[in-house]
Amino acid sequence: MPEKKQTHALIELKGVTKVYGKGQAEMQALRGIDLTIERGDFVAVMGPSGSGKSTCMNILGCLDTPGSGNYLFNGIEVGGLSRDQLALLRRNYLGFVFQGYNLLNRTSALENVELPLIYRGLPATERRARALNALDIVGLNGWENHTPGELSGGQQQRVAIARAIATEPSVLLADEPTGNLDSSRSREIMELLTSFNQDQGITVVMVTHEPDMAAFAKRQIHFLDGLVDSDANNGENS
Repeated sequence: MPEKKQTHALIELKGVTKVYGKGQAEMQALRGIDLTIERGDFVAVMGPSGSGKSTCMNILGCLDTPGSGNYLFNGIEVGGLSRDQLALLRRNYLGFVFQGYNLLNRTSALENVELPLIYRGLPATERRARALNALDIVGLNGWENHTPGELSGGQQQRVAIARAIATEPSVLLADEPTGNLDSSRSREIMELLTSFNQDQGITVVMVTHEPDMAAFAKRQIHFLDGLVDSDANNGENS
């Protein structure tokens, strides 16, 4: 994906709609979303079930496509990209963290973190070095050879975050990253995400149901009935 002069927002949604189903089963998930996310932002996306926040995140992650409207990433119209170009965008610019960790159970923490680097075609020595560094950053030095079944929930989420940051993404998309964790582990994960945002300039977009987790973000966007209901800065982070 070609670089362009950074005179525009990193992410722009313009009039984005999304409809699932047909006839009586039709459900309008997004009803015309306008949204801008600047480089270095930390956004918490909130709203009740069915509000459209997860659909919006799937579109941002190029896991789904708008029914109408425009999605621009770094000034480039995502809807005009081929399947291979979309794969390159995900691989080179986006990092993903999921509530369910999505780790391979029979492979070590190190091998899990190396996986997206294999897809990039990096040499084995570079993959290992970057994966070890990522695990060190998230506080798992010494746990490299443990499988997910030998790790706590918080440790598994740290492996998932290490896997996401090993690719040095422009944007980290986190879907309920603390949803399966207790309050102490949740705060640790949020402090990690905050450090990536503040120290490395990674743009973070996070879906959460928890106001105390959203308080870590610079900005809170609330969805309701397929629309942006409110969009406000948080002020100082927790």
